[in-house]
Amino acid sequence: MKMVLDNFLFSAIFMLLLSIVSASDAEYNLKNPNSEKERLLSTMIGIQGIVYCKSRSKLTPLQGAVARITCEGVDEYGYETESLSILSCATDEKGYFIATISPYEVKDQNRRFRNCKAFLELSPTEDCDVPTDDNKGISGAPLASFQRLHDKNIKLFTVGPFFFVPEQEAKSIPDDGY
Repeated sequence: MKMVLDNFLFSAIFMLLLSIVSASDAEYNLKNPNSEKERLLSTMIGIQGIVYCKSRSKLTPLQGAVARITCEGVDEYGYETESLSILSCATDEKGYFIATISPYEVKDQNRRFRNCKAFLELSPTEDCDVPTDDNKGISGAPLASFQRLHDKNIKLFTVGPFFFVPEQEAKSIPDDGY
């Protein structure tokens, strides 16, 4: 009889421990989908900026200019993979551009991006088509701080402003190796 009672007591304690572990797993599984959702949403980024034509001391918003965003790629183990480059939409009449990078646009979903930078890429006019390195328009402006747009589930980075200059004025700019 003592052996039956010991087995019953052991089974009861085992079932109690099992239910505690199951309850903690259930709680973890309820929290886990939200953290996964947050992780995926936080990888969607937007980059905005303004491009000007700087002629002497006059700044004019440059409509139709394009910026390039380049990010280093890494796989799930942290090894370097191919980088990603995208072009922004052409700037509007106020010189404003925006570009977005979504993880869903990338073929390899296990790849992550780091060290993203924005560059001047294209001027729409021959009168003002030499990029300058003001605010790192040539060497690459790193994406540093952002503001979260919760309603659009995006991290929005701001770079620049960037500047193009006329060719005759570019000759007076010191050569930075460009």
